[in-house]
Amino acid sequence: MRGKLRWAGVSALIIGLGLGGCSAVDSVDLSSWHSSSIESVSPSLKQDYSLALKQLDQVEVKGRTAKTGYARDQFGQGWKDPDRNGCDARNDVLARDLNEVKFKPGSAQCTVLSGVFTDPYTGEQIDFVRGPSTSTAVQIDHVVALSDSWQKGAQLWSGEKRLQFANDPLNLLASDGPTNAAKGDKDAATWLPPNKGFRCDYVARQTEVKAKYGVWMTPAEHQAIKRILERCM
Repeated sequence: MRGKLRWAGVSALIIGLGLGGCSAVDSVDLSSWHSSSIESVSPSLKQDYSLALKQLDQVEVKGRTAKTGYARDQFGQGWKDPDRNGCDARNDVLARDLNEVKFKPGSAQCTVLSGVFTDPYTGEQIDFVRGPSTSTAVQIDHVVALSDSWQKGAQLWSGEKRLQFANDPLNLLASDGPTNAAKGDKDAATWLPPNKGFRCDYVARQTEVKAKYGVWMTPAEHQAIKRILERCM
């Protein structure tokens, strides 16, 4: 079952950022989305914090720009299928992050109907059931919020690059709905997961995403992440 898979490591692309110099994604070839497939990352992955610190040193540091012009649809309408497996990114992430997953019959194991979810942000277990009044209990969080990225470089990107960013599994985690709402578009200087045991992985993942796409950090954000990562070693 797809929901029970566990993956061994970060994609070679992300590892290469730390070993061969940080080269942000400047242009997007949508035909290569499958190289950053849903199977290349997992929220339970033990991060290489020394690599994250190296990547952090390469992230540009400056103040945020105005939020003027931001809208969710600047990053595309709805969820796309980045790894071309026939399933949209939301269902792929649910299948990756939940256990005991059950799929809608006839959906080619795409539409997740239910599953057991241990939320990394709170450590709490949630029984997910798809439905008009229940689906929001488990949401898909952009680890680096779209609005945050907009204020730190994304407004200068092409529409295709923003679309890739919004659907990249590296930047997506299933999360408790209310906790995701509380996070909003805050960065690491103003919000961290209540579950302290996940904070090292969380800021390491944010650093990987920002290094990959060339999203900058504010001085306060950079200092907060560096302080956390140094304590994780």
